[in-house]
Amino acid sequence: MRGPHNIWRLIRTGATFERTGAMKLALEAVDAPAPVRIAARVLGWPFKWLGLKGDPTQPPVLRAITALGPAYIKFGQLMSTRPDVVGTQMANELRVLQDAVPPFSMAEARAEIEHALGAPVDEIFSDFSEPVAAASIAQVHRAHLRDTGQDVAVKILRPGIERAFSRDTDAFHFAAKIIELLSSSARRLRPSDIIQHFADTVKGELDLRMEASAADQFYTNTKDDDGFSVPRVVWQHSARSVMTLEWANGTNMGDVPALVAAGHDLPETGARIVQFFLGHALRDGFFHADMHQGNLKVAPNGDLIALDFGIMGQIDEYTRRVYAEILIGFIRKDYRRVAEVHFEAGYVPANQDVEAFALALRSVGEPIFGQDATNISMARLLAHLFDVTERFGMETRTELILLQRTMVVVEGVGRSLDPTLNIWEVAQPVVEKYITDNLGPKAVFRDLRRTVQTLSRFGPQLPQLVENALLRTAAPLEEPKKPSKWIGLAWFVLGGGVVATVMTYLG
Repeated sequence: MRGPHNIWRLIRTGATFERTGAMKLALEAVDAPAPVRIAARVLGWPFKWLGLKGDPTQPPVLRAITALGPAYIKFGQLMSTRPDVVGTQMANELRVLQDAVPPFSMAEARAEIEHALGAPVDEIFSDFSEPVAAASIAQVHRAHLRDTGQDVAVKILRPGIERAFSRDTDAFHFAAKIIELLSSSARRLRPSDIIQHFADTVKGELDLRMEASAADQFYTNTKDDDGFSVPRVVWQHSARSVMTLEWANGTNMGDVPALVAAGHDLPETGARIVQFFLGHALRDGFFHADMHQGNLKVAPNGDLIALDFGIMGQIDEYTRRVYAEILIGFIRKDYRRVAEVHFEAGYVPANQDVEAFALALRSVGEPIFGQDATNISMARLLAHLFDVTERFGMETRTELILLQRTMVVVEGVGRSLDPTLNIWEVAQPVVEKYITDNLGPKAVFRDLRRTVQTLSRFGPQLPQLVENALLRTAAPLEEPKKPSKWIGLAWFVLGGGVVATVMTYLG
């Protein structure tokens, strides 16, 4: 029975937050309701002496999270993408958790490779380096393949990480249920959904075959994008706990002096980061959702190189269209249209007033667009937008949060290269192209053609469908019945097949 174990883990968590001085700061950051604050203090303060000490050189919240281990560090990283939950200041502070975990030993790394790939390291690689990067779930080594000499990056899961994450994630679920029970106001933020998203994200990251698949999909989607590069997966040397990729030569995006020394155009590079991200999200619905400086390089020829594909975002075609209309509405200051899109998508309850919502959206956009370029911020707009949508009863849209937060991170990366970057001017051509391609007459015709082609697949089944429909409607003469809905379906499918055939013939 896990109940007592979960209670113990929550007590240890609360005690650690109390001992490090992080409890008060964390509760204030999430604006916790009174019942939740009381429960947190009851779980932590009496057991303060049981808490972990952590690194006293770190800020209190980071000190507590890193002391509690990899699962908490990973959860902290996720919360850095949720300013609507923890506030903008805390979200920014949590970003530094990317490099908060020391590497594990070379002996453990070699043992894991031998176990996963079925051969000693020296048989697969001609050389194998010390860790070049370490994170909460895995670390990376540089190596050369013995048979081809290819320069590669080898990512290895931390030993025992799956069991640790399973244990702590179960406790997170338990805590979310308690929060929802204690506070109705907290339910709007969907704490259980947040934990489930965390669990799903980590589940994918704990199987490096899934990350390899994501990297391969991202490579396929972007291989024709001029100026953008994704390392290819070396499948024969990849497994559940080990992933091998081409080594990407380039300058780390966070090393601005080195970028300048290499002669790269910083403002142009910053703009391209934003445009590539938006282009991938809107065009493909599949985007890199962890595009901080540590996961980006600039190749000697100026190409952008993406790394680390453990967190990828996906949004369906309808949601992409909604998001594009919201963005273009803000860019054009068409607040009425932005409001209508929210209502059409069901994001705002139908019983709210669209005019009042449009007026509230104007209060979001105008103070921001009235600033000079250095103060025009996606982060500020989203922070204000969260406040407004809460007042109008809009629940948190989990499918949009990752996209929105990644855009904030990407904006920050672009601004680190060009402080005068105007994200709206940079984004406008990408969004307008998407709108033209996907919301105009050409898009209507394409959608209609897809629908008819889908219906035409029933063609081979038409004779049987018609026969079944006739049999279902057959009855004694003295008991006439209305035509069955199946006859209508049969004729509809038949008509769709004819139209599809004609359209295919016309090209």
